[in-house]
Amino acid sequence: MEVTSKGYRIDLDQAVWRKSTRSGPNCDNCVEVAFVSGAIAVRDSKNPTGPALIFTPDEWDAFVDGAKDGEFDL
Repeated sequence: MEVTSKGYRIDLDQAVWRKSTRSGPNCDNCVEVAFVSGAIAVRDSKNPTGPALIFTPDEWDAFVDGAKDGEFDL
């Protein structure tokens, strides 16, 4: 699958998708992340052929920092 994001074409066919190590081996309600072509792709593990969200490294870093700081806690 090739996606276009922020003016760049990103090929996800060779992406190596990863789930959290906290996900069980039979867990399919997770998000998966792939680091590709200077971007970070995120998809739903229940729908691996569905759409992916694409983030720049700066956007990804901001998200991870926010998660670590509890910014998204309810």
